[in-house]
Amino acid sequence: MRILLNTLYLTTSGYLHLDNETLRFDVERETRLRVPLHHVGSVVCLGNVLVSPAAMGCLAEAGKSLVFLTPTGRFRCRIEGPVSGNILLRQAQFAQAQSADFALSQAKAFVAGKLRNSRSVLMRGAREATEKESEECLRETSQAFATNLRNLEPASGLDVVRGLEGEAARRYFTAMTHLICADQRAAFTPDGRSRRPPRDRMNAILSFLYSMLMNDCRSALESAGLDPQLGCLHCVRPNRAALALDLMEEFRSVFADRLALALINRRQIRSGDFDIRPGEMVQMNDAARKTLVSAYQERKKEEVYHPLIDQNLPLGLIPQIQARLLARVIRGEAKNYLPYLER
Repeated sequence: MRILLNTLYLTTSGYLHLDNETLRFDVERETRLRVPLHHVGSVVCLGNVLVSPAAMGCLAEAGKSLVFLTPTGRFRCRIEGPVSGNILLRQAQFAQAQSADFALSQAKAFVAGKLRNSRSVLMRGAREATEKESEECLRETSQAFATNLRNLEPASGLDVVRGLEGEAARRYFTAMTHLICADQRAAFTPDGRSRRPPRDRMNAILSFLYSMLMNDCRSALESAGLDPQLGCLHCVRPNRAALALDLMEEFRSVFADRLALALINRRQIRSGDFDIRPGEMVQMNDAARKTLVSAYQERKKEEVYHPLIDQNLPLGLIPQIQARLLARVIRGEAKNYLPYLER
């Protein structure tokens, strides 16, 4: 039996409290949801959600994280109980972090996973393109990604690896317009990558999905006993989960990019689902956020093949598997970290 620890996302303003061994969510004093505590792996609150002290304490004691995000998906805070995990593993992690060769090797692996999975999205788009111009652009960009992958292995330092990743990202977002249906392009073509604030509709969607993905990757690392703050590819600085950002690189296109494109091309999200705020900030409305959360949860339930495990698993379980594979490399039980590559 496989158990995928479920994440409970609360997107409506309301009150979450404890009712015996059950979490109860009330909206305007009307119960909208009851879920047994043992069915929940973590809770994510988007927007104005109140949580009772008893519920906070019970979640912390059970080792389940409580995360608060803004309505746009930006991280606010995380409440959790005592840090668990193997102290020997964390000692090994901090020792390995002092090795420039180890950091470079891991950074290459994370970027290789990102480039290969992003290239898969581009090649699929080229095969399905109905316009000659789009097909040519997507094939040309995928070939550029292949060149970046060849240049990645001999890269001599982290700055070179980051440069290759940055160049590929710029090409990717330039080509993304050709992955969008013609009648949706005017509304959803991204103008590069903008984060804080997102300045177009596509960036608003991606920032929201990336926030949820980062939370899942952080939870996976913590459940494996690793410190999510100590990364290799992303610079270490206070209040930054650098290793979670490293791990999520290989999953961006798998979890978020493909999902965003599918929702747009199926017209499940439309241009009218966004508001323009002061400072050129583009913000989704409540209906669009609910659509994204629901679609993200459904995406996590999809069965995918993991070549190293040699079996089909729910996609939402893959970050948990990869975090444990990374822990094996840090312990010295495996030589190289192998990223998850979508088939």
